[in-house]
Amino acid sequence: MTNILSPIEGVSYPPPERATASIANGSWIASTVGNALRATAKRCADRPAFISDERTLSFRELDETTERFAAAMLNLGLVTGDRAIFQLGTNIETAIVLLACFKAGIVPVCSLPQHREVEIGQLARQSGARGYFVQADFNSFDLIGFAAGMVEKHATLKHLVVVRGAPAGAPSMEALIEGMPLAAARERLSHLPLGSEDVLSFQLSGGTTGVPKIIPRFHAEYLGHSAGWMRRYRITAESRVIWSLPLLHNAGQLYALIPTATFGVTTVLMPKVDIRRMLELIEQHRVTHALSIGPIAPQLLAYTEIARHDLSSLQLFATMSRSDNLEQHLGLPCSNLYGITEGLLLGSPADAPAFARHHTQGASGCPQDEIRLLVAESEAPSAPGEMGEMCFRGPSSLTGFFDNPEANAKAFTSDGFYRTGDMMTAHVVDGLTCYTFEGRLRDNINRGGEKIGCEEVEGFISQHPAVADAKLIAMPDPFFGEKACAYVVPRPGMVVPDVKALGAFLTGLGLAKYKCPERVEVVDSYPLTRVGKVDKPALKKLIADQLAAEAAGSTS
Repeated sequence: MTNILSPIEGVSYPPPERATASIANGSWIASTVGNALRATAKRCADRPAFISDERTLSFRELDETTERFAAAMLNLGLVTGDRAIFQLGTNIETAIVLLACFKAGIVPVCSLPQHREVEIGQLARQSGARGYFVQADFNSFDLIGFAAGMVEKHATLKHLVVVRGAPAGAPSMEALIEGMPLAAARERLSHLPLGSEDVLSFQLSGGTTGVPKIIPRFHAEYLGHSAGWMRRYRITAESRVIWSLPLLHNAGQLYALIPTATFGVTTVLMPKVDIRRMLELIEQHRVTHALSIGPIAPQLLAYTEIARHDLSSLQLFATMSRSDNLEQHLGLPCSNLYGITEGLLLGSPADAPAFARHHTQGASGCPQDEIRLLVAESEAPSAPGEMGEMCFRGPSSLTGFFDNPEANAKAFTSDGFYRTGDMMTAHVVDGLTCYTFEGRLRDNINRGGEKIGCEEVEGFISQHPAVADAKLIAMPDPFFGEKACAYVVPRPGMVVPDVKALGAFLTGLGLAKYKCPERVEVVDSYPLTRVGKVDKPALKKLIADQLAAEAAGSTS
């Protein structure tokens, strides 16, 4: 018997036998996130839940505030099972809105404040979202006005709520909370049809086409997934984590939000990456664990004043790569990690062998995860020691993209292993199989943790009147890991726009700014493979060699 009380059409739910087995073996936790937070608040009411430079929120305050806001949203007209677009930064208010939605059974569509007409329009249409949360003070861009315009364009969007300040007449989170008594809120929420196997959130896949694919995550499996990560990194209720990247990301919720709500971990939140301030906060709040999904580690390596900070509380710093260099720089244990929103996390604890920590992305924290390396574009296993496509199946693995049978038909092997498109090699370290990331099979760019689908951006660039054809490729960058470089074939007699002009053109079409190319190279034609396809690896080597030559020239 399943515990799905508010089913959503278009969601591929894990089969009942998988749910039953996952609960029995402990890889899922038979609760909702809301009930888990209520239990945590009873255990450690006065302990800090979230800390920021603006304020500290105890578990009692977190529980009570989210109760009131959850009930207020239901009174506003949202109902359990509704979806809501999110354009919020990393702050305590975002944590409140997310956890209140989890309590009410309102499903966050985990978009970003940097998204614009293209992305938000696609997500509104695909998800059928009725709610919309925006942050008034995220940056100088008028998110409130933008959101109001999107509400006018998309008939499903009915309820716009402004967070962290709102103009007169606009519904605000603060006003909704203020108008909802706690006792009335608890009574309102006590009757909700919400089960442990209901949908928790709609996360987004970093695909290659730019059309966002929606990944449903579920209460019980997300709780278990986060618990597995905590076990892998030796996180306990006494630990303290620091987080400065988007809280809406899968990583932000699994690493920073759910451990706090469910297990009593204290999380220090930063609205943006600021290395000096991060180190000061680690020292001030005795942070035990820090993570870098994106540009943090390279900026740390460039920071020359490490010695002035007391990092003695820090037990582990986990990063996507270069952990050996980071460990030498910081003078404390560091390890590489890997995570994919479709449901696999790899990592190594501080006491793992140096080879596992520094030369692999580690192993899964869930014993029930099954991992295979397959020859690309096949179902044949790669030879021992050879690189293969990482494919996995387990308690938290994707069951199916939301309402997308075409994508689902291509995403899995015939026996249900999800194809990541990431190439790995396997290494047995002290009897444990760990995996080393070698590159991507699919055509996308990872700019500091934000995925850019090359095919999508190429289509937009090609709309420029001076462009005959465009190819987008990843170029190496010391801080972001990768940035986008556009190789453009011009139309005869026309001048290709520079980076600034092309960026203005693309954002004018509604594309998010972070997806715009940060270098433009004009060519007459592209290198081709033996079968006549554009040779993108050759373009990547070309720009990497060019950047290296430019760097050498600037230092000579």
